[in-house]
This record gives sequence, C-alpha cells and structure tokens, in this order.
Amino acid sequence: MNFGMETELVEFKKTTGELKEGMISLASMLNKNGKGVLYFGVRNDGEVLGQQIGDRTMREISQGIANAIKPQIIPTIIIELCDDKNIIKVTAEGDEKPYSAYGKYYMRSADEDREISPQQLRNLMLSVSDSIVNIEANNQELTFEQLKTLYAGNNLTLRENTFKQNLNLLTHNGTFNLMAGLLADVNSYSLKVAVFRGTDKTDLIKRNEYGYKCMLVAVKQVLDYMEALNDTAVDMGGSLRKESRMFDFSCFREAWLNACLHNRWSRQTPPAVYMFDDRIEIISVGGLPDGLALEEFFEGKSKPVNLELQQIMGQLDYIEQTGHGVPLIVSRYGKEVFDITENFITVTIPLNKKDLYLRKKEGVRLDDSDKKILMLMQENCDIRVSEISRQIGLGLTTITKRIHRLKEEGILDRKGSKKKGQWIVNDIWQKK
Repeated sequence: MNFGMETELVEFKKTTGELKEGMISLASMLNKNGKGVLYFGVRNDGEVLGQQIGDRTMREISQGIANAIKPQIIPTIIIELCDDKNIIKVTAEGDEKPYSAYGKYYMRSADEDREISPQQLRNLMLSVSDSIVNIEANNQELTFEQLKTLYAGNNLTLRENTFKQNLNLLTHNGTFNLMAGLLADVNSYSLKVAVFRGTDKTDLIKRNEYGYKCMLVAVKQVLDYMEALNDTAVDMGGSLRKESRMFDFSCFREAWLNACLHNRWSRQTPPAVYMFDDRIEIISVGGLPDGLALEEFFEGKSKPVNLELQQIMGQLDYIEQTGHGVPLIVSRYGKEVFDITENFITVTIPLNKKDLYLRKKEGVRLDDSDKKILMLMQENCDIRVSEISRQIGLGLTTITKRIHRLKEEGILDRKGSKKKGQWIVNDIWQKK
C-alpha cells in the first residue's frame, strides 16, 4: 500500500527513531494550517514499512509531544494495520498559534519544515490576534436577517438555534466576534467606490458608499455598480460589428472578491475601489499571508487570511475556491498589475478608453467656441481659464461650463492641481 506524497498536512517518518523530526513537522503543520497528521512506519515516498510497537512506544510518543511542543496539544494517537504491518497515526489540531518545537518555531511549506525568522514569528502572532473570529465585536446587539436571505437565495437554511455556532460568529467566550459584526444587518463598515476625473485624486467626481449593512450585500452592490459603469464601445468599421468593454469584468470581480475576503478587517479599514480615466485600483489592507511566497501567490495557491469568511463566501457562491482568480488576472493583464507591500495589496486594471472616446466623438458636436478652447489648450497646456475667456470673448462662467462638458465627453482632461495643473486634449480628437 502506498499513502501518496507528503503534503502541508501530512508527514511520514520511517520509525519513531525520527521522533524529534516528527515533532518539528507537527508544530510546523499546526503553525501553517492549525492541524496536521504524522505517520510513523511510512517512508517519505508513501510506501508502508511498518513500525515495531513495544510496551512504551505509544507513551514515548505522547510524552515526546508533551515535552517538545508548546503550547501543549492533546493529539490522537492510534495504531493502524496496513498490508499486515502496524503503523502509528498521530493527529493533532490547535488554534493557539504560534507553536514551538524544542524552543524553535517552524512553518510548513509544501512538504518542508522551515524555521521562521523573528519577523515572520511576529507576523504569525499578529495574524492570530488579527483573526476576525477571535476579536469581539463592538456591538453585541446584532441581527442577521440579510445573511439569512442570502442563504435562502441559495436554497440553504440557517437554523435559528445553531447557525451562530455553525458559521463561527461567536468567540470562545460565546460573544459575537468581528466577523459577526461584518455580516450583521447593521454595522459601522462601509465599502467605498470613488470616481476621479483625470489620472490622480485631484478631481473627485463621485463617491459612493456601500455599507452599514451585511458586508456580503455591500460587496454585491459594488459589483453591480461597476458592471453598470463598464460601457460598451461599438466599432462599425469593416464588415463585422465589434464590441469592446472598458475593462474585463471577470478580472475585476476576482480582484474585488479577493480584496474583501483577504482584507485585514481588524485594522478597521475596508477595501476600496478607485476609478480614474485610465485605470481602476482595487485596494485591500494587509500584504501576503505569512508563509505564502510571491510565486505561489501568482500560481493561484491560497492561504486565506479569513478562513471562516472564505467558507461562508463559498457556500453562497461568491467564490469558487479553485484558485483561478489571480492566474486569470495575470493571463489578461500581467503580473505588473499587482503592487504588493507589507501593508497593502493594490490591483490596477487598465481601462480601454480609446474606443469609448471614439464613440463619444461621433455623437458630439462642437461649435466654434469649443474648438477655439481646445486649440488654445493644445497650443498652451498651462493656459488659465481667465486667459481663455479674454481671448475668446466669453464670460468665465460660460467658459467653465464648456470645459466641464468637454471633460464629461472624454475630449479634455486636467492633470494636476487647479493652479499648477495642465490641460490635456486627447490626441484621438482631431481638430477641425
């Protein structure tokens, strides 16, 4: 019989002569996944060798675990018979990270046990204290009618007397936790979508707040709003009708759902969406989870920051848990759209504005004054509105209104501040 390959959750040891190495593996798996299985009597390629078992064998394993791993865990240790050979299976679970083995700390990566640095240890300790299921909600008078409606919409029923425990909405003390606060009908969290004119945050056009309600309802409202903004441009040139969107909505959806799922909600800053003339930025708080390498991230491997929230979002079909989201974005836009720091992850999705400008151009009529404004700005990008007014002979209010309309039509942009900024006449607009 062959048990297959070692994984992040399974470790093989040939005999209890490797007890020390086994303890290190067990602590390493607990730090990575909160659980692990250790076999004695199995070769590292999964082939069953068998383990000799004496009067003290099981006690030595139990004592070895008690002496080596801190904080203390209570494992399950059993003897199994495979191919007429005895093997020993040790199963352990724990939620009191970090765990040490012989005074040192390790983290599981694939089938390896890697000693972690002091900084990684601090990050691990912070991740435990940051857990949305361990932090008590500020408000304990919570209701969940919106969440129940979401479950009912997926033909799932929440039992009134058990759903709080089943969905991990309670702390160990039986009080509502932060995740319960996020999913409650009324809370203090709001998801923001801000739309700016130009390519920086100087000129805010619109700011939408989706929140103070069940977070998953607000997440869906943001998706609906962004889908409505995703205009279609139509090119009637040639023999075929061609349509193009401003951005790949499937990529935006994956980036936004990942931002909400993996956000460090304990830091009291929700994820946000910023839309500019040339791009969309999706920002979440918190960098890569400890123990997840950058290359693993791009390959679609996941180490959920909020595991319990992931389970709920999976049940409600918000996410598929297939790990295809990041590879999908990379295949469409490249790795360079991800900006990952210690405290933030920003995904920047470029906009396909050219076709939309062309479409707008066909339906826009410019009079002589509009054309003069554009020509003056092309000749002098620093020209002041007062100077345009003087040269054209129209009042400041009239010129300002015309400039505002030209911006809305996608013909004109302003980069920088009102005093030191510059006018940008889109080069696809041809002077007539």
